Amino acid sequence: MTDQAGAGDGSERTAQRLTTRETAERLGVKPETVYAYVSRGQLSSNRAPGGRGSTFDPAEVDALARRTGRREPASPAGELSFRTGITLIEGDRYCFRGVDATELARRHTYEEIAEWLWTGELRTGAHFTAPREALASARRTVGALPAHSGPTDRLRVAVVAAAAADPLRFDLSREAVLGSARSLIPTLVGALPTVDAGGAGILDEDGEREGGSDRAGGRDEGGCAGTAADPGLAHQLWPKLTAHPADEPSLDVLDTALGLLIDHDPAASTLAARVAASARAHPYAVVSAGLGVLEGPLHGVASGLAHRMLAEVLERGGAAPVVADRLRTGRRVPGLGHRLHTGEDPRATALFALLADIPRAAPALAAARDVVATTARHAPMHANVDMALAVLSVSSGMAAEAGETVFAISRTAGWIAHALEEYGERPLRMHPIGQYIGPRPPRPRSDATGSPSQ
Repeated sequence: MTDQAGAGDGSERTAQRLTTRETAERLGVKPETVYAYVSRGQLSSNRAPGGRGSTFDPAEVDALARRTGRREPASPAGELSFRTGITLIEGDRYCFRGVDATELARRHTYEEIAEWLWTGELRTGAHFTAPREALASARRTVGALPAHSGPTDRLRVAVVAAAAADPLRFDLSREAVLGSARSLIPTLVGALPTVDAGGAGILDEDGEREGGSDRAGGRDEGGCAGTAADPGLAHQLWPKLTAHPADEPSLDVLDTALGLLIDHDPAASTLAARVAASARAHPYAVVSAGLGVLEGPLHGVASGLAHRMLAEVLERGGAAPVVADRLRTGRRVPGLGHRLHTGEDPRATALFALLADIPRAAPALAAARDVVATTARHAPMHANVDMALAVLSVSSGMAAEAGETVFAISRTAGWIAHALEEYGERPLRMHPIGQYIGPRPPRPRSDATGSPSQ
């Protein structure tokens, strides 16, 4: 991967001036109020080219918005909305800070893309390292969990352990948050057990793997795999997902998946992370909030369902009977469709292209295509990123939950990016208004307790 994403120079990233209407929308006021701010000296304006209307500096408008405590405008559907400069989705493409996300993932590592989301700068060769104390604490905590614990269980307790090891976690300055993020992500990866040939991770009481060396290339010290090449996060994560030996094409797919999944539409976990940041929770608590929502059955399990379906398709020799069984029992076919993409999910398209170059992935990839073709007879459905993750996990001998692990690790960087945005907003602005629907007072206590009131 090379530093050729074409992110543009500083002039391309300079925000354009806002019109009066755009300024009014950002402030949550009428256009007449905008000119009142100008007359009071609270806002400066320039005459627009051609002499029609005025233009305003976005940074100055945002600063005024924070001072005046403006409320976020409601969306047409009445749903919560918030302004963000992280991800733009238009049709069947999406961009991170104005740069095509699939292009970024193709040319840059996960760590470099995370830095781009956090800072707006592409740091070639960016590498995250886990502090020894935090890593040891997280490993001990994860090692104390029951053997049947799932990946999200392990990640959640690892976050808590890492937070407890960081006495500076309450410092919400930008550089402090960035430092916490750069150490937390490799700590989460390093805390996960290494998969052995039998499919189980074994850790001793010191948090080290029993019975042999780490397959990543040596014992993991300080969040690194211990090789001279100082491998990146995808290389560190691979042996936590499968006992299959790592090769460059497979690591490229995993690293690309990590880069593509950092952020997308404002999912429930992202909203939870922003609500936590709005309350000025520290970055570890922000990630904990995101993981808590991710563990719900309606958010984080889709890739596992697609994995199990593809495995069944391979076992039964075709998609038709598998799809038929699901439709007959009222179950949806996983890995298909996305509410924001009418065609194939661009993340799936990018991963399928890389998986096509891996011979052992051919059967699972053909099974995925078979599922799409079979369902297309009834409705035009396209593959989404969960289907692509399932092809990777099935073809690489990973557990069904591997996709959930990849998603959670990757999205941690996205939650941090949203937290950094939210820390710059008015505190506690995401405060919903409850609508009481209970009985009106006065109500006799006997109605509530079953005994007559005194």
